[in-house]
Amino acid sequence: QQQCQNLSHIDSIMSTRPDKKALRQRLMAQRQSLPSRTARSAALHAALQAWLAGRTETCVGAYWPIKGEFDPLPALCHWQQEGQQQEGQQANQRRRIGLPVMDKASKTLAFHDWRPGCPMEMDAWGIPQPKGTPAIAPDLLLVPCVGYAPGGVRLGYGGGFYDRTLAALRPRPYAVGLAFACAFVADLPPEPHDAPLDAILTDCAESH
Repeated sequence: QQQCQNLSHIDSIMSTRPDKKALRQRLMAQRQSLPSRTARSAALHAALQAWLAGRTETCVGAYWPIKGEFDPLPALCHWQQEGQQQEGQQANQRRRIGLPVMDKASKTLAFHDWRPGCPMEMDAWGIPQPKGTPAIAPDLLLVPCVGYAPGGVRLGYGGGFYDRTLAALRPRPYAVGLAFACAFVADLPPEPHDAPLDAILTDCAESH
C-alpha cells in the first residue's frame, strides 16, 4: 500500500548491490524527462516550506539546482523573509542561506552567504556560486539526491563532495536529502565512505 509521506526516515537496507553508474544515468534521465514536473515541484516546495517552519536552525546550506534537480531556493527565501518579519529578532538569530563553494585542496564544500541578487561567478563545472561573500557554518544542510534509499542512503553524482563535507563539518549539521519520490531505490546499500542523511524530503514518497 502506498502512502503520501513527505519525510522518509531511516529504515532497513536491502543487500543487492546495483551498478551505480548505470543506475545514476537512468535516474538522471528519468528526472530530466519527469512528467508533471510543475506539480511535483510545487508539492515538494510546499513540503519543504512547511517543514522549515517547524525547525529551529537559523543557517541553511543549500545548492544551486542543476540537471533537473528540485530548486530549494524559493522556499528558503520565503523562510528567510519570514524570519526578517519576526519582531525582536536578535542578530545571532538571523536566518542565513549559504551556497557551496568547493575547496580544491580538500575537495570539500564550504558554504558562503547567498541572497537574491548577490554577486555570483561560475565554478569549474559551470555552476553559479557566491562571489566574495563570507563563509557561514550551516546547522542545517539541504542535499540534492540523484537517488535515495532506506537508511538515509543517498546516490549523488559520484564525486563524494557531500560525503567528505559531512565527515569534516563540526558540529555536523542536520542533513536532509531533497528528491522527487520516483528517485527511490530499494536496493542501494551504503559504501563505507557514505555519510547517511538524517532524513529525505520528497514530493510524495511511498511509505517504506
